[in-house]
Amino acid sequence: MEENIITSLQNARIKHLVQLQQKSSERRRTGLFVVEGQRELMHCVEAGYDVESVFVCQRSKDEGQRLFGAHTSFTVTPAVYEKIAYRGSTEGIVAVVRQRPLTLLDLHLSPSPLIMVLESVEKPGNLGAVLRSADAARADAVIVCDPLTDLYNPNLIRASLGALFCVPTVACTTAECIPFLKERGIQILTAQLQDSNLYYDTDMRQPTAIVMGTESTGLTDTWRQAADAHIRIPMLGRMDSLNVSVSAAILLFEAVRQRNG
Repeated sequence: MEENIITSLQNARIKHLVQLQQKSSERRRTGLFVVEGQRELMHCVEAGYDVESVFVCQRSKDEGQRLFGAHTSFTVTPAVYEKIAYRGSTEGIVAVVRQRPLTLLDLHLSPSPLIMVLESVEKPGNLGAVLRSADAARADAVIVCDPLTDLYNPNLIRASLGALFCVPTVACTTAECIPFLKERGIQILTAQLQDSNLYYDTDMRQPTAIVMGTESTGLTDTWRQAADAHIRIPMLGRMDSLNVSVSAAILLFEAVRQRNG
């Protein structure tokens, strides 16, 4: 494996890594993305992703020698690492990884799948938190319809703590997702306030897709009309909605309770 030392902030590889972090257009153009931290990178490698290169801080060099099968290793100075790291507590390792996007047809579902569907979720932090809940609930998949953020956004990866690599996650259109679910006999439960039943009164033991929209606008009529049932979380205070990641956790673990109760 090739190994090099980088001391300059103007190094072309460092500049490109920063571009991958900051620009979704560059991630799309190159098919690459950035993973920061040993835990996140471990999950990434275990999921079968190809690590192009690893950048290890000098002060973490001994620990960083477990380089996860990277084609190329670069040792960087603390000043350079500070430039490329989003946070300080990432064990001094940042990697550039080849994307491996999944399609709906790549999903291998259990006999009674539990799927989380998110429509047009904009904030990568929210999506990352949903992925953590989906992993904890052992959901079969997370499907992101008409996404407003790409799945390889570094804020999403960081918020998910690497759960993006543990839960099969697909980005597609609503027009693709609804027939996929219908053809497989997966009931569609839309989370909404209007014309809905309490979530714990709804049977989630059968094949189920829980569908959630944005906090600001909710779900589009396309999903409402496609739903087999509408469900809601009771709101006892003055607010009429929860953060989408909190709502997702509540609904996912209701399905877990019903299936394991």
